[in-house]
Amino acid sequence: MAAVDQKAATFTVTGNRLDAAARGSRVDYPVLWLGLLSVLYNGILAFINHNIMPLSLTHVAASEGLILASAIIYILHKGIYETDLPAFLFLLFTLVVTIYVSVLNRMPFVDHFRNVLIIFCFSGLGGWSNEKTMKLAFRWASLAVLIFLIFEIVSVPFYVSIVHPSDYFANTRGLLPLSYNKTGLFQNALGFPERFSFGIIDHRSSSIFLEQVSLANFCGVIAIYLISMWERTGRWDRLLFIATAVLILVTNDTRTMLIFCFACIVGYFVFPKIPKNFNLALMPLIVAAGFLVYTLKPNATGDNFTGRINLTMKKIMDLDPLAVLGLSVDRVGEFADSGYVYLLYAATIFGVIAFWLFVCLFPAGRTAAQRRCAHSLSLFIFLNMMIGGTAVFSMKIAGLLWFVVGYMRFHDSPRIRQGRAADVES
Repeated sequence: MAAVDQKAATFTVTGNRLDAAARGSRVDYPVLWLGLLSVLYNGILAFINHNIMPLSLTHVAASEGLILASAIIYILHKGIYETDLPAFLFLLFTLVVTIYVSVLNRMPFVDHFRNVLIIFCFSGLGGWSNEKTMKLAFRWASLAVLIFLIFEIVSVPFYVSIVHPSDYFANTRGLLPLSYNKTGLFQNALGFPERFSFGIIDHRSSSIFLEQVSLANFCGVIAIYLISMWERTGRWDRLLFIATAVLILVTNDTRTMLIFCFACIVGYFVFPKIPKNFNLALMPLIVAAGFLVYTLKPNATGDNFTGRINLTMKKIMDLDPLAVLGLSVDRVGEFADSGYVYLLYAATIFGVIAFWLFVCLFPAGRTAAQRRCAHSLSLFIFLNMMIGGTAVFSMKIAGLLWFVVGYMRFHDSPRIRQGRAADVES
């Protein structure tokens, strides 16, 4: 009888593995479309705004809310497992901080909760995604970005006729174009003569993102995906991702992502040799380096690397002591260009610590590929927060970024349903 039970258990395990393999070969379309929409939804709304009907901020918020709600429904349908608890507890802690800040300031403030909800949703989707679905999401997203980038490079009027970024931001964000901006592009994409540039085009490219900062950061997301999945990525996909990243770098005039991409090339060989927990030291080291730059060049200003670092350092040193406890949330709008200060005002010192720990500890670090993903993620976020603001929290970037992080966390150790494990044990 024991032998029969053992055979039955073996058959059950084998059957489960075959079922998992079959599921892994299928495209999970809800996950695929949610991943794609995180990148494309602003471009789709801009097309509607310019060619069909005027939109407002309400339409943008509703679209984002629908994507997040769909992701939450999908994740809850799958179930929350023990391995999902870090992300769930991070979201729960952020909700507590959000309530605390809102009550303390006598005004609803959900910005940081929204940012963490995006992380929770897309890391969860990535955790449930199979390899085929994730590869399709990145392939199609990169292809869309590349096509619209080529449109923009070849003919700005044609690109504007499709999405008209200037009108979109005027209608949905209240950012009216400046008098000298007759191009139809988002005014911040026009740049200025002194800015670093390869001189390929006469403005900073935006592609499907409609503004230049998100496109630059998408290049960083591609870099993280490539060094995490390089050995499992086919030749044509490698060519697509590299071509997209290079074209972004030479037309977007982004110094930070140029540095980050070179760091990822070196990191492909170096990151697997570094323990994952080293990431805990990365944020303090980057902030300390910022203070060193400020000490050496205290008068550096302008839209350059040292100027942006100094801007962040000055805002940190001018920090309102009450802000670290969440008592100055009404000033958070002043710090959209300084990520660390924005996070302090929006989430309190407790929220900053929780975010730091989650970014460093949530990614897996068992394999070489997982360590590449973990180290590149921390470098991308903590470096970005030194010279930029809220871009790494937007769904356009955070969606696919945390999608790949969630996938890499589970790709070599898939969840096992408790019922099946119990059947085998019995």
